[in-house]
Amino acid sequence: MKIIDRYLVKQFLGTLLFGILAFTLLFVVIDMMENLDDFIDQNVPAGLIFEYYFVFMPEIIRLMTPVSILLSALFTSGKMSNLNELTALKASGVSIYRYMVPFAITAFFLSLGSVYFGGYTVPAANKHKIYIEQTYMKKGIVYAGSNIYFQDSRNKIVTISHFDTQENQASQVSIQTFNPDNTTKMIQRIDAVRMRYDSSTTTWTLFEGIVRSFTDSTEHAESFPTKVVKNINFSPMDIIKKQTKPEEMTLTELSEYAAEQSRTGNDPTNIQIEYHSRIAYAFAGIIVVLFGIPISANKRKGGLAMQFGVNLLITFIYLVFMKVSQAFGKNGVVSPFITAWIANFIFLIGALINIYRVRK
Repeated sequence: MKIIDRYLVKQFLGTLLFGILAFTLLFVVIDMMENLDDFIDQNVPAGLIFEYYFVFMPEIIRLMTPVSILLSALFTSGKMSNLNELTALKASGVSIYRYMVPFAITAFFLSLGSVYFGGYTVPAANKHKIYIEQTYMKKGIVYAGSNIYFQDSRNKIVTISHFDTQENQASQVSIQTFNPDNTTKMIQRIDAVRMRYDSSTTTWTLFEGIVRSFTDSTEHAESFPTKVVKNINFSPMDIIKKQTKPEEMTLTELSEYAAEQSRTGNDPTNIQIEYHSRIAYAFAGIIVVLFGIPISANKRKGGLAMQFGVNLLITFIYLVFMKVSQAFGKNGVVSPFITAWIANFIFLIGALINIYRVRK
């Protein structure tokens, strides 16, 4: 049986590679047609266009891997069924369960690889892709060092007009502190012309500012040339991270960002959903394999085309179900973990039922 296993895995991986290349090429061509006007209008050099699509391909591969895994398993199994190779295996005593083992194991390891690929390789490529879009194509421009506004803790808000990442210095800074028991009431406001970070003491120093303290009936103001502020919790790296898009973050960065959002009193739900969804989507490959092989293992009316259509419909329903569940999760109806994994759990149950009902 080891020879058959190697044969199946070889056929499976060969078809998978072809599927990924075909889908990637198709997406690149479609996206290139959509962006052609931007490339021409902004006079983007041909070399930079090539670089743009080179760093765009990892995201395409991540998205298309589950579909390619499904189609690879489908065509491999369907081909064996049409050539009566699968019939010969069954006649020799090989059950459908044993026949599925090499597909399931291969899909499982591919899913494990997809977790790392989608969690660390793709964000790095996306970061460079977004840089090219913003710098050369003038798309989605966000000035990461300007007009920064965030919540440092549950009762403290920081506003920065501009941040210099080279000098670790902010300009036009405002730090507003509110009453912890009544967050609608401000108890202190510090405004400064600039603020510099000292990495040796991990503290911020404010320059040329004023401190205003508020009580129920009075307001006290005091100017200062310099003032060291120790009760703020962010660093220059935190400021940079706050301007980073989720698709540019690795799994580790998403986890840390969600923890920071929770610490500062913000809602981390969307970040947690993004974190769990990346892992769940990576394991979609093994789910669709378990769903698809039993359908393609038996000859049916309509042949391979009908099996292809049925499995593609199943994949489409799976993706739609995942998006719908994310909408419920973002509204707080279910937890982020369940939001990301519920589609996998439901379709896994359906796959197991399908395997049980198939002719052995």
